[in-house]
Amino acid sequence: MAYAGSVAWGFRAHAATSGTIAAPFLYARVAIARDGRDVPHIVAASPHDLFYAQGFVEGSDRLFQMELTRRYATGTLAEVLGPRALSIDREQRYYDVHDIAARQWQAMGRRERAVLAAFSDGVNAAMRTQPLPIEFRLLVYRPRPWKPQDSLAVSLAVSIALADSWHDVLARNDSWKRYGARGFGDYYPLSDPSYDVTLDGRFAAPPRRGATASEVALWPWRGRAPAATPGRAGSNAWAAGGLRTAGGSALIANDPHLDLTIPGLWYLEDLRAPGMHVAGASIPGTPGVLLGHNERIAWAATNADASAMSVFESGHLTPRAWAREVFHVRFSKDVVASYYRTAHEFGVPDTYDGGRLVLVRWPLFYQRQSAVTAFLALDRATSTRAAIRLLAGYHGTAENFAITDRRGDVAYHLAGDVPLDPAWGRYVHPARDLFRRFDAIPFWRLPGLAVSRAATIVSANNKMYRSGYPFRLSAAFDPPYRAYRIAELLRSSDRYDAAYFARMQLDAVSPIDLEFARLTSAALSRDGDPAERGLARQLTSWNGTFSAASRVATLEHAVRTRLEENAPSLYALVGRLRAGGDDDVDSDLRSALYGPSARTQPWGRAGAVRIEHPLAPLRFGFLNGATLPGDGDEYTIHLQEPGFSQSFRAVWDTGNWDAGGIAIPSGESGEPGSGHYSDLTADWISGRLEPLPFSIGAVEAATRERLILKP
Repeated sequence: MAYAGSVAWGFRAHAATSGTIAAPFLYARVAIARDGRDVPHIVAASPHDLFYAQGFVEGSDRLFQMELTRRYATGTLAEVLGPRALSIDREQRYYDVHDIAARQWQAMGRRERAVLAAFSDGVNAAMRTQPLPIEFRLLVYRPRPWKPQDSLAVSLAVSIALADSWHDVLARNDSWKRYGARGFGDYYPLSDPSYDVTLDGRFAAPPRRGATASEVALWPWRGRAPAATPGRAGSNAWAAGGLRTAGGSALIANDPHLDLTIPGLWYLEDLRAPGMHVAGASIPGTPGVLLGHNERIAWAATNADASAMSVFESGHLTPRAWAREVFHVRFSKDVVASYYRTAHEFGVPDTYDGGRLVLVRWPLFYQRQSAVTAFLALDRATSTRAAIRLLAGYHGTAENFAITDRRGDVAYHLAGDVPLDPAWGRYVHPARDLFRRFDAIPFWRLPGLAVSRAATIVSANNKMYRSGYPFRLSAAFDPPYRAYRIAELLRSSDRYDAAYFARMQLDAVSPIDLEFARLTSAALSRDGDPAERGLARQLTSWNGTFSAASRVATLEHAVRTRLEENAPSLYALVGRLRAGGDDDVDSDLRSALYGPSARTQPWGRAGAVRIEHPLAPLRFGFLNGATLPGDGDEYTIHLQEPGFSQSFRAVWDTGNWDAGGIAIPSGESGEPGSGHYSDLTADWISGRLEPLPFSIGAVEAATRERLILKP
């Protein structure tokens, strides 16, 4: 297999990035300048040609990634990967992405359809004129042409990845049934009030740190809750108005946390045409820029962790609602399966209750609006106020949006469809509730912060509302520890600049791990064992930083992870330690201290993560990227854990667009063997934030190659 890979690599020609290419369906010449990082800067005479060229460059650089994403979304991976992908396809067909995309296409306006059609034509032009990526050669097949609906399917795959899924609801329902509403909170706490942070970066009123004996006794020490879907997508974002910055312009920072793969999940672009100039990060396969800035505003987003899907016992089933799905499986026979779908719900198995059918209601399943439309509008927004108005029309997985503009204003609003469902993703409804409507919470009732030049904004998947807000919104938000640390760093300075925000993104201090180290140190100090007192001194002296050289970080992380295995949740574990611990906790603590995982190699080695290619499990490991040394953990701003990481880091100095910048972990190209496949990893590890040229002069100065598309 390795030999076959090397031979295929040897015959691989790379996509053209200079010269002239004749492209059908183009109205006028388009210039595509590539800078030193291979980022395309596209200048076109019309929006049609701009999105055509965007499809062309994405199809040139990321075609196999786009192919895998659309096949993943529509449940057709087994057609090219064989039986091992069938279980993934079975899962994805529950969502019926193919039909959702078709409905969204039918409901789209003429302008958005034209954008998607032009983008698709550009992708197909790249397929015809550029060499196919090596992965197609290794798998010995050719991709079918790109359709506008494929871009909608890619966007739906993103929405599914961000959504609080039915798997999560079923896992929580199992705990709800076992422990009741009161006990449920120990396994799935809404937040940790000791570290809660308000949207404007203020610390919430600190509660008492201890816990009473009766509270600690609510849950058994042995018996962790069923695991929900791991690695839920998250992000960090923060912003400061012009009155809070050294230069008087608003600043905004964003680093989404997603699967760590090569090629990376983001593609950097600069798109310019009459009436539109936007730059930042896009999802390969979709038009426009998802996160970034135009000439007047910048925006960032984090997952709101809000409830997205309502789950019901099935009750009476309608025979005509069953649909037959055929799976074409490479190297094997076709497989047929039945799926239950009504106009508003789809059926899934409850794996916690013998596989009985339950019904899922998800707004994206039955409504017709696409999130693509909202982001294309955001790409043209002219102010924070205009952007907030546009976000009222965003229909997708709920996101926290932070916006800045050239006037120095900042604003925040949660946007997306959050059903007003009293379950909030905690339990399965009885069948009789199928007759109830759970309409989306009106946009104006979702959390928000008014436009201001004096405000700061903090968002890190944490609980975003104060006491007294009428809606729970989520079964359980992400722990507030990253938000707490962001707020600490914002409070430590009176004025900020882009360099300060960039340093914040590299911060590897974990407030909760620091507290855990102090609590375990106190527990160890109660014993007279000299070795344990020595470990206690190490933990006491540690500053909570997961730096590459730290051995204490490795020790603390191993001990904390081991103790979490026997606790309902990290919150419950820390609460028990705050209350003084007990024999069960002390026993597990000592077992963890002397276990093999607690051997104190430096965190740079113990916490290292590999950037893997999706085909690596098929023994194509030579496609993998680099190994990132341990630097931060799952609770630090510089988030990094196995298979999951910051997926880009961006800081925008609003209006001064050639300053600030954006970084990605590997490279712009998705072509193995290209000089831009993993050339940015060294800068990523060092924390360098490279500007993304935006002005005409900056782009010209940065240009290394130029490609012309002509009609």
